Amino acid sequence: MNATPRWLNPEQKAAWDSFIRMQETLIGRLSRRVQADSHMSAADYLVLVSLTERGGGRMRFLDLANSVEWEKSRMSHQVRRMTNRGLVSKEECPDDGRGAFIVATPAGYKAIEEAAPTHVAHVRRLFIDALTQEELDTLARISNRVLEHMKKQPD
Repeated sequence: MNATPRWLNPEQKAAWDSFIRMQETLIGRLSRRVQADSHMSAADYLVLVSLTERGGGRMRFLDLANSVEWEKSRMSHQVRRMTNRGLVSKEECPDDGRGAFIVATPAGYKAIEEAAPTHVAHVRRLFIDALTQEELDTLARISNRVLEHMKKQPD
């Protein structure tokens, strides 16, 4: 690393600060709505979405943690809380004695199916409706470019 920091210029700082404020405000408001509307935490919702949309209802523990960008310990605590509430179950992996599958239970499916329509309405109201389709397309391209760039960078 360079000894001298490469400070952001005023335009870069303004863009970064606006992005962070928007992201934190949006996530905060959506998290509060999920909690109020469905009595699930935002973390519960995120895990259930990952399991049901990406994993077909069942994912290896580490794949689930990676899909939501969490450390193993955070995922372990979250899975324990969700297991205690009957939203997920943990199954041993027959071909890997140390691995486990996390499985959405019928109660987990019911919870996400009930929460998703209201959640998407809030996403639309707070985010989608503020932008034109062209702006959404541009945002998707920018987001994907940054994600691809991050894959090439050390963690």
